[in-house]
Amino acid sequence: MATFVHLTPATGAAGIRRSGIKARGERRGVYLFPVLASYPLTHQWLRELGRRQGSRGTVAVHVRLPDDEPVAVGRYGQSDREVTAAEAVRQIRELGDGALGWEVFLPRAVARGEVRQVRAVRQVAGWRYFPGSHGVTPCVCVGCVQPGTYGSRRLRERRPHPMDGPAPTSRVLLARLGRAEERGDTAALVDTLRWYELRRRGPVERLAPLAAHPDPGVRRALARAVAEWSTPGADGLLRELAGDAVTEVRQTVAVALSFRRTEAAAALLAVLGRDSSAAVRDASVDGLVECGTPEAEAVLALLADDPVASVRATVALLTEERAGPGSGRVGVSR
Repeated sequence: MATFVHLTPATGAAGIRRSGIKARGERRGVYLFPVLASYPLTHQWLRELGRRQGSRGTVAVHVRLPDDEPVAVGRYGQSDREVTAAEAVRQIRELGDGALGWEVFLPRAVARGEVRQVRAVRQVAGWRYFPGSHGVTPCVCVGCVQPGTYGSRRLRERRPHPMDGPAPTSRVLLARLGRAEERGDTAALVDTLRWYELRRRGPVERLAPLAAHPDPGVRRALARAVAEWSTPGADGLLRELAGDAVTEVRQTVAVALSFRRTEAAAALLAVLGRDSSAAVRDASVDGLVECGTPEAEAVLALLADDPVASVRATVALLTEERAGPGSGRVGVSR
């Protein structure tokens, strides 16, 4: 058995002891790091995660996985090399201090029986921003410098970032969109759609043709861009993207729908909950749990007996979390 640690805000400790660790994010999984002889190396992510999560405290969750459990390993943002859990531990142990910034990704939830210990830790170890960042000019993008954190306002005043200032006007964004389409520049299209996701609400009829763009990255960016729009036509656009032939696009749509509270979104989540891809079904669970409609509950009941274990685990964790003490709600029974 391989032992890993998962660092998370202390506010979730009770839920983890009760239900395990649920799969999160677009990749739908849990980030871990092997428990090594070196305490600072094992807990290297403490300061960075503490900077992002606030000052409410952090707990270390010890998890034991079978040696042959499939995981992905690599540096931050590059953890896509698929190996077994035992091999991931071996590779990171051999790196020594070179393992700073490395992570292990488990592409499923962690069951309650796999959690061995939940303990408090002090934020006295680790790096901030990235390993070796001391003396390096910090990045001031919206992902690295969060509003309200210590020194963030002064840092942004000294080094303003394009994504922090006023968003380009709708006219400018539409012009960028047109030029990117003429050049066939997918990177520029994705960048422009990012602005629509962050700050602007564009004309749906102008963005709708991108649902047929040959690059799935553009189609995924489009789904993320309209995820929280209340603009008429947004639900129809997501419905079109939900029928995409590429699994990753349908998975992104399922995640996007979890942010919507419309009848059309609830109906579409019920459809994606029956998708042929386990990844799409798993991604739809979060939104289905939030819907609470009879149709959503019926789909969740089916997913509770899904042939794929990771989907069943996600349903069990999220429905039990929803039906926690004092919620007055009952989770899906199996």
